[in-house]
Amino acid sequence: MAVIRGAEARRSETPAGVMTTFASPTQGGASRSLWKVEARPGAVGPEHDFDSEQVWSWVAGAATVELGGETYSVAAGDTVVMPARTLRRVLADPADGYTAVVTAPAGARASSPDGADFGVPPWIV
Repeated sequence: MAVIRGAEARRSETPAGVMTTFASPTQGGASRSLWKVEARPGAVGPEHDFDSEQVWSWVAGAATVELGGETYSVAAGDTVVMPARTLRRVLADPADGYTAVVTAPAGARASSPDGADFGVPPWIV
């Protein structure tokens, strides 16, 4: 068992927001990765895909999730299971943004809509 202190959480920043890694293979030796996404108001994530399922649970704010050709409005308390190999994009609420906690298998790889490999994001490593 590993205890990962809050001060040891790894932060990764993108134009859409900040990902804070709570546990991953390189942070506590976990077989799953667990991280928090804090999206700025109005932030639009890129359209992309993953080779593994992800589970997102919103804890604050709201978002629009585009997933496999469907569009869903979500808010604090909602959870979305994003299947592997399903195009997705998350758009933050324009006024409040959102905070979500996400989990995925360690080593999950992202790709572009045309299949180009983006690799493993730093918050999942």
